[in-house]
Amino acid sequence: MSAGPEHEDAHDGPDGPDGGDGGRPADRRAGSLGSAALEAERSLLGGEPVLSRRDVATAAGVRLRDARRLWRVLGLPNVESSVPAFTQLDVDALTRVTRLVDEVRLGEDLALELARAIGRTMDRLASWHVQQLLEETGSADRVPPLLVKLVEDLQPLLDYTWRRHLASALDQLAADGLAASDVPTVERTVGFADIVSFTSMTSRLSEAELGRLVQRFELTATDVVGRHGGRVITMIGDEVLFACAPGEPGASTALGLAEAMRADPELPPVRVGVATGQVVARLGDLFGTPVNRASRLTAIAQPGTVLADDTTACLLRGTAGDLAVAPLRERELRGLGPVRPWLLHRAGDPLPDDVEGAAADHDDGDLVRLEGLAERPDAPA
Repeated sequence: MSAGPEHEDAHDGPDGPDGGDGGRPADRRAGSLGSAALEAERSLLGGEPVLSRRDVATAAGVRLRDARRLWRVLGLPNVESSVPAFTQLDVDALTRVTRLVDEVRLGEDLALELARAIGRTMDRLASWHVQQLLEETGSADRVPPLLVKLVEDLQPLLDYTWRRHLASALDQLAADGLAASDVPTVERTVGFADIVSFTSMTSRLSEAELGRLVQRFELTATDVVGRHGGRVITMIGDEVLFACAPGEPGASTALGLAEAMRADPELPPVRVGVATGQVVARLGDLFGTPVNRASRLTAIAQPGTVLADDTTACLLRGTAGDLAVAPLRERELRGLGPVRPWLLHRAGDPLPDDVEGAAADHDDGDLVRLEGLAERPDAPA
């Protein structure tokens, strides 16, 4: 980031290209926020917001355009350049990003990408914490003072947790053996666990009941995935995408999810599908054919069961654990072609009735049964 004139760009009006309502002047903030919320805001931001965006850019020695760009990649609200909405903390943050570019020499694009990742993560985390406190207290007025009390303990915990995850990510990087010139692909067993009949539940349960169900599902899923050394990639209400080391860890996670939900009387059953192969790792997410295959297998699984693809089943062949697979009829999965599902179960457990049962009505387009196909000679026992 470079220093430059501290004026608006000729094509950029006072509200910036995003338009909007021009921010929150002090009188409007006082009208929209209670005194407790305003006091909490001052505590969180390190004092009364008295600096404008122009002031922050000048103090940090950067162009106003660069200050605005950082503000946007962090996902923070747009305000007019002259509105006093900032504090010294904002100056410090902009100065740190400038240092990353000028002294650490990360490059401006990389520095902003790192900032974007922080912004997206913190936005979700902040919303999550506020919502949790609201549900716990039952009163919006009680959230601000409680949050201020918690921040002093949560902030070092946040730093500690981030550092631990960085260490784990470096360990995984070493284990994957990626070189700088490699396409960022890694071998993983990936899986989806999807709550059965969630759509119909949304019309039967109250908002509070639905919230408690989703929270219990997320807690249970996170516990099971972590117990087997895996990682939750994404979690969207009624579905979780997870990833583990290939083979047994991923299969154990998948079966553990189905069993944990089945054992909890307050949770509905889940469908689970897992697949193994090379996936593209990008900014914390995973992409590729194994992810698509796992999703399709989840859609055709019976409630409470786990379906695995050929690769996962082959990796489990001959293992000394208590996992077993049973071949099902080959099916044509949309966009993937013929795929043979394997029922994953505990060795010695009886197979569920109607394990070849049809998928739910909304999944009919995802599969066509191919009757009479012979078993593959190389199929796992």
